[in-house]
Amino acid sequence: MVRGAMRSAALRLAGNTLRSRTSSSSAPPSSLPLSSGTTEERREEVPACPTLNGRNGPKHRPSSLTTWAVAAKSGWQRRCPSVLSVSPSPRTVSPLAMAVRRPWRGSAVPSSPAARYSQRPCALPVRWAAAAASRAAFLLLLLVAAAGRAGVSAAGVPAAGVPEVHSLRGSWRLGNGNGSVVLRGEVPGCVHTALHRAGLIQDPYYRFNDVMYRWISLDNWTYSRTFRTPFDFRKWQKVNLVFEGVDTVAQILINNVTLGRTDNMFNRYGFDITSVIKEVNFIEVHFLSAISYAAEQNRCHKGYNIPPACPPPVQKGECHANFIRKEQCSFSWDWGPSFPTQGIWKDVRIEAYNHYHLIYFSLTSFFVKSTQKWRLEIEAIFDVVSSKPVVGLVTVNIPKLQTQQTFNVTLQPGEGSIVLLVNINKSFAVEAWWPNGHGKQTGYNMTTTFIMEAGYQIEKFSKAYFRTVELVQEPIHGSPGLSFYFRINDRPIFIKGSNWIPADSFQDRVTYDTLRLLLKSAADANMNALRVWGGGVYEQDEFYDICDEIGIMIWQDFMFACALYPTDQNYLESVGAEVTHQVRRLKSHPSIILWSGNNENEAAIASNWFSIPYADRGVYIKDYVMLYVKNIREIVLAEDKSRPFVASSPTNGLESVKEGWVSQNPYDTHYGDTHFYDYSIDCWNWAAYPKTRFASEYGFQSWPSFSTIKKVSSTEDWSYTSNFSLHRQHHENGNDQMLQQIGYHFKLPQSTDPIKKFKDMIYLTQVMQAQCVKTETEFYRFSQSEIIKGEGHTMGALYWQLNDIWQAPSWASLEYGGKWKLLHYFAQNFFAPLLPVAYEDKGVLYIYGVSDLHVDHKLTLRVIVYTWSSLEPVCILSKGGVTVKAQSAVPIYKESINDFLERCQNCTRKSCVVTFCLMGEDGLQSPTNHHFLSSLKDAVGLKKTQLSASVSQQDDIYIFDLHTTAITPFVSLDVGSIKGRFSENGFLMTEKKKVVMFYPWEPTSIEELEESLTLTSLVDTV
Repeated sequence: MVRGAMRSAALRLAGNTLRSRTSSSSAPPSSLPLSSGTTEERREEVPACPTLNGRNGPKHRPSSLTTWAVAAKSGWQRRCPSVLSVSPSPRTVSPLAMAVRRPWRGSAVPSSPAARYSQRPCALPVRWAAAAASRAAFLLLLLVAAAGRAGVSAAGVPAAGVPEVHSLRGSWRLGNGNGSVVLRGEVPGCVHTALHRAGLIQDPYYRFNDVMYRWISLDNWTYSRTFRTPFDFRKWQKVNLVFEGVDTVAQILINNVTLGRTDNMFNRYGFDITSVIKEVNFIEVHFLSAISYAAEQNRCHKGYNIPPACPPPVQKGECHANFIRKEQCSFSWDWGPSFPTQGIWKDVRIEAYNHYHLIYFSLTSFFVKSTQKWRLEIEAIFDVVSSKPVVGLVTVNIPKLQTQQTFNVTLQPGEGSIVLLVNINKSFAVEAWWPNGHGKQTGYNMTTTFIMEAGYQIEKFSKAYFRTVELVQEPIHGSPGLSFYFRINDRPIFIKGSNWIPADSFQDRVTYDTLRLLLKSAADANMNALRVWGGGVYEQDEFYDICDEIGIMIWQDFMFACALYPTDQNYLESVGAEVTHQVRRLKSHPSIILWSGNNENEAAIASNWFSIPYADRGVYIKDYVMLYVKNIREIVLAEDKSRPFVASSPTNGLESVKEGWVSQNPYDTHYGDTHFYDYSIDCWNWAAYPKTRFASEYGFQSWPSFSTIKKVSSTEDWSYTSNFSLHRQHHENGNDQMLQQIGYHFKLPQSTDPIKKFKDMIYLTQVMQAQCVKTETEFYRFSQSEIIKGEGHTMGALYWQLNDIWQAPSWASLEYGGKWKLLHYFAQNFFAPLLPVAYEDKGVLYIYGVSDLHVDHKLTLRVIVYTWSSLEPVCILSKGGVTVKAQSAVPIYKESINDFLERCQNCTRKSCVVTFCLMGEDGLQSPTNHHFLSSLKDAVGLKKTQLSASVSQQDDIYIFDLHTTAITPFVSLDVGSIKGRFSENGFLMTEKKKVVMFYPWEPTSIEELEESLTLTSLVDTV
């Protein structure tokens, strides 16, 4: 995402809630220690990465995991000898005057991993009423397994036993480079949040602290702790130390032995500690400043530059983010601060096992057209420690579909992968998973049971979803180019939604409740999709679980954005491990409908953002193809055949492929998707917008509400032109651009009270943003069924952006903390499944009927015209028998503006406003839409109104009864910091009374709401 001339703005596993059960007769789950994984433990299934060997590290046994353990190669160490180790940095002195020492203790929390590999043994399906021979084999394996659980092994090797899994999350010792700051640090967590919790720094988001606390990211920090091994490690063939996520560059030691190094925030790292673990252990994670590392990597890259070097000064950020596999926006963006964090940002644990261990488990669905059957592909990946092949049986059971199959499997030593194809019983109707607004999100409980000859029984409890997805790119009659739309379960779907960025600069503050609030708000606004943008992070498992549950489709970028990237061997191997891990972790989620290689990097080359001489362009195109096509694309195609892949966004899709993956104009409206930003245009002019196939980014800025800004500012900051307001704006000329856009149609605030003037400006930016994005989105929606001058068939509208990372002006419709801006209330209407849309063209008023409904409807169009000076309608038009076709946009009304005004006596463009809605039988009704005939700054008859509200309560909902004495545009209800949302907001009030509901997100009262309520309308700002 980049906005403006050089816009630098830069999916639990398997679509299931996976539950892992290990059971044995000698140690039932109920008897396991509290620190072990239990039967109903929710676990993130993640891949094992190869062992990382340091210079003085132990000699580890060879492992097939090495294929993907990029960091094991210590690439950053070999590439740049000057950063061989992470040592105290005497020149980085903390402003904290004295050492703060606190006790630390680790706490064990249940956790467990999962595994997967490349060899695919022959799978022999056996029906659940299988032959006696198969049952005999099954019983034999049970006997062998029981013997194993009793500690017996015919070959004299260790019995399998239930693997030991113990988390090391909890309190660690945290210290800076020179030892001047020592405190407790929570794991998962990061340095900034640890310092804040300890009271050593203020809220990092307060005022100018993003700059004031730069020293934290420049220092080198160390996490350490002592832990006692909670099991007899001598009984296990392999003991692993597993990090789900390390942010980012670190040296890992245990008992003073270097295990290896990490350099990729998005990888999972596993270290074989079998030979170094003791009864009592001391673990250290020495971090190197991400800023220093990125700068050094850039310095070491010889031959040619990899731009951009640094972000624009207005972003107040750090340089060379493209040289480190870390959340790119943590170095700053045009909507966010620079906080290049350090920390153990995901779980860390000890795993001990014999013979084999499940690392990954995933399932994807396919519909076989030739047989008209659904099929599941189940993939399980193991780390096989045994020196001989391990055979066994796997049974898959989906009770509701009366589907059960058993397979004979063999795991090969080193690594073992099994792929099972499960045919669903055709005599049962499978309910497919549908996007929000198109059907249910049905999932089926599935149990997969592994019984292997050498050991214990594994049961995986998961959710099986059935969904197909196609990205359709085919010729369109009457138009050059190709279509670009998604077909879900063989039905074309218009994509409605927004773009997702990280919900916080500090990922340990992003809770399940945070994610659910934001995602539920998207669904409540009639969205069916979000694009997880490529400059952030691959989101946590709960994010995708929620999307599966509520029907939010995900366009998933890989984490590359608005930059060119190196392609040396170490970097490519690290990216390869990252992509493999993330695809395996996420591919089971039905919500994910697309993999996308990057954000705007094809466009960066094609449009020459970085002023690369034409003679050098070939080098960068070669690097682009090497990274996104020959590496990322090849891995995705090998790992996941259930969903499409595009190399970039925006892209011309198949046309870009034809042109060598970098097209001459990735913004061509006849192909692929487009990003569009232009702040100089009049945003009410629909003709200024591209009639594209798919709009995946577009938007306008606004300020968050005063109650949100107030939490991170002081009194002297409450002015549109204050140093704080300028500091918080990270988009070049952003505040001025908002003023300009407001000035096209509204009068600027005139209050002599500086605080009221600031609040009025905030309100007007939100009105402007809502009206602008409404106009553009409605244009994309009514363009879906027509081709005009070769353009049209628009099948997607994802505005930029859904959420905020902090409290600042941005393109978001949800403020930091989840409060709805006026734009989000507008989205509830302009994304409604049934909507009338009006626009003017050459003096003619057109109204379209837009429908996402699956059947045609005969409706009545009701048009009401008011003068600004009266609540009594000037004229009313009802047109019955209007057919609005299923999943289309069709013209349903057309009349010249002159004839229209003449019909409504006493009306002029400046004195009247048009409202309209669609109504049908059985209560079917669209939202009421409006069309302004002139700018509101020129409106004649608008007058001050007496706007009031009374509050009552019904169960858990609060009812606001509004009263007005005149037509009131853009009525805003604001209850400050009370968490919740209204049923509607920012509306045109054309009746004396109106009822609005308030849905609280936390307990409140009538008294609190009345005290906090602020009512604002357009006439209150002048």
